[in-house]
Amino acid sequence: MSEIGIPLLGDIFPEMKVQTTHGMMELPKAFTGKWFVLFSHPADFTPVCTTEFVAFQNRYEKFKSLNCELIGLSVDQVFSHIKWEEWIKEKLGVEIQFPIIADTGEVAKKLGLIHPGKGTNTVRAVFVVDDKASIRIILYYPQELGRNMDEILRVVEAMQISDKNGVAMPANWPNNEIIGDHAIIPPPKDVKIVKERLAKAKAGELECFDWWLCHKKL
Repeated sequence: MSEIGIPLLGDIFPEMKVQTTHGMMELPKAFTGKWFVLFSHPADFTPVCTTEFVAFQNRYEKFKSLNCELIGLSVDQVFSHIKWEEWIKEKLGVEIQFPIIADTGEVAKKLGLIHPGKGTNTVRAVFVVDDKASIRIILYYPQELGRNMDEILRVVEAMQISDKNGVAMPANWPNNEIIGDHAIIPPPKDVKIVKERLAKAKAGELECFDWWLCHKKL
């Protein structure tokens, strides 16, 4: 854990017991063996947050297909979360199926989610945590801007592919302007690997623009 107490990339997600709409949960233990996305929102019964929760729920099955769970958070009481969920189901026809943390402010402070000058409102933060409880991605958005859930799905899938294959993922994957849906082979670290890389490219096993920029279809 970083010295300032706010988690950084590569840190293990801090252990905590939280009250949620699905009962008490222990994090990250509750998601052992799974990836999870913890996302905070400024407050219940607010317009942008409502659109976000509907968007997350509409993609919930896609997240689960990636062995990834969702869990929301705001500094609101659990009954507020429940009433808001009921409103969303009644008015918008969408049933929120993932848990929402009812935070007193302690969790938000521990994760660095309280926006200076905004009272108890949390920023729109996203923590992507892998199946070993390591924080892999952190995203922050202002209150005025809703998140792109397809991008969050994309980064979860991309990181899983990267981990499995030891590759890097290009900009806008899987629709990169240069190499399409290919993955990038990490640059070689010595001359021997450079020669091996060039030989593989010549044999058609890799596609390379140069020895330091090679890619392949997975």
